[in-house]
Amino acid sequence: MLLIMLFLTLLYNKMLRVRLPPKRSGLRDRQTLSSGRAGEDAPEAESDIPVVICAAEERLGAAMATINSVCSNTQANVFFYIVTLRDAVGLVRQYIENTKLNAIRYKIVEFNPMVLKGKVKLDSSRPDLLHPLNFVRFYLPLLTISAHRRVIYLDDDVIVQGDIQELYDMELQAGHAAAFASDCDLPASHVMVRTVGMQTTFMGFLDYRKQQVRDLGIDPRDCSFNPGVFVADVEEWMKQMITKQLEKWMSENFRENIYSSAMAGGVATPPMLIVFHNKYTIIDPKWHVRHLGWSPDARYDKSSLQGAKLLHWNGHFKPWSYPCVHLELWEKWFIPDPSEKFLLVRPEA
Repeated sequence: MLLIMLFLTLLYNKMLRVRLPPKRSGLRDRQTLSSGRAGEDAPEAESDIPVVICAAEERLGAAMATINSVCSNTQANVFFYIVTLRDAVGLVRQYIENTKLNAIRYKIVEFNPMVLKGKVKLDSSRPDLLHPLNFVRFYLPLLTISAHRRVIYLDDDVIVQGDIQELYDMELQAGHAAAFASDCDLPASHVMVRTVGMQTTFMGFLDYRKQQVRDLGIDPRDCSFNPGVFVADVEEWMKQMITKQLEKWMSENFRENIYSSAMAGGVATPPMLIVFHNKYTIIDPKWHVRHLGWSPDARYDKSSLQGAKLLHWNGHFKPWSYPCVHLELWEKWFIPDPSEKFLLVRPEA
């Protein structure tokens, strides 16, 4: 088993190449790098909180807003793994080095989309959900396995209002490789969005007409979860070979179409639901108040948003576009793109 795990680790390390900013002279302090050497330092396994976030070229400003919100609300040592495609590596570095984010500690990780060959079909009604970076979460512990016992994954349409240390320190149940927010534990404030097509059960993600799905023995009424925010136990992930399990279901869907993108709104969530069914720890609902991007008309009450530790604009209506709700809660963390390639879409005055 150890030999198999070692082989898989070496294989994926070839697929996921880490890109570091060029070296510069100077000394760093505990969290910031006083000389601007952001990103060059290696993470410290025991003290750092590793956060993985994807930065697609067309959504760079979103990822930077998420990073800014994390840093601004904690005193912890946060180390960011910023995953992108080759063409955007330079843009990511420029965005960071020419803004207030130049003090963060980070590595730029170049994701090789060839790892998805034979596993993903381009048949979605929402092509953005088939972006290669949507599948980084399947491979994330392999990016940091030698350095960390845990990893936090955040989607780029997230704003963190609480101290990320609290999320990182949550207790995972024995044998669980990850913690997610259950769709059965939605706060009362989510009731208003249940009427606009929100999926909360496996029926909304898997095609139960398929024999492969029925053979899973999963009740279609079982609660789903949202994989846009989660805490992963790296050791358990590797021990249970989670990545290999996820790839199995990706390949199965590629051949048999066991979950349709039209039904699930994407193909990254169903494999996670299958692999982690009844085998995940539940995150405090305040750490994943979501569906802010589900409807441009459904607004949350202010008290529930103020008490939320994390806000997620999952859905069609993103806060950097228009229309969308609660734009002010996202825009306060937005940092303008120095290259002016990422611009907010706002109504004309």
